Amino acid sequence: MKFRYVYQKVVDLKSNQKTQAEWMLSAAVGQLQAEQRSLELLEEDKVRTFAAIQSAMENKASMIKLQELQLYMDYLENCIESKLGDIRRAEANVEKKKAVLNGKMLDEKVWLKAKEKAKHKYQHEMLLREQNELDEIATVRFAMKAR
Repeated sequence: MKFRYVYQKVVDLKSNQKTQAEWMLSAAVGQLQAEQRSLELLEEDKVRTFAAIQSAMENKASMIKLQELQLYMDYLENCIESKLGDIRRAEANVEKKKAVLNGKMLDEKVWLKAKEKAKHKYQHEMLLREQNELDEIATVRFAMKAR
């Protein structure tokens, strides 16, 4: 007779919930990486714009051109500030998803441990039953020989 765990559906559910939490964490990490890459691009653009301002000043560009470059630099700095906020939110989301995953992993572990205990108990009972049957057979044979 094969071992069948009464709460196997619960074990499966807990395992699926853990897998889903892993996916959610992976998505959150991907979002954080995208935000960080976006920040890098903004910072590279800022460096290029600063170099363009330096070059324009050295080449005695018009005041209007310098103002346009400075306005763009201000815009980039605002974008960078905003992006830093996005990154902080994405980092907080990653931490939240990690906590959820840790909880799901613990939950799954508890149910797997309970299943393992039930399986050991089942195996022990089967061994006892088998031993009793063997003892009974030996008793019957002994009784038959004693006649």
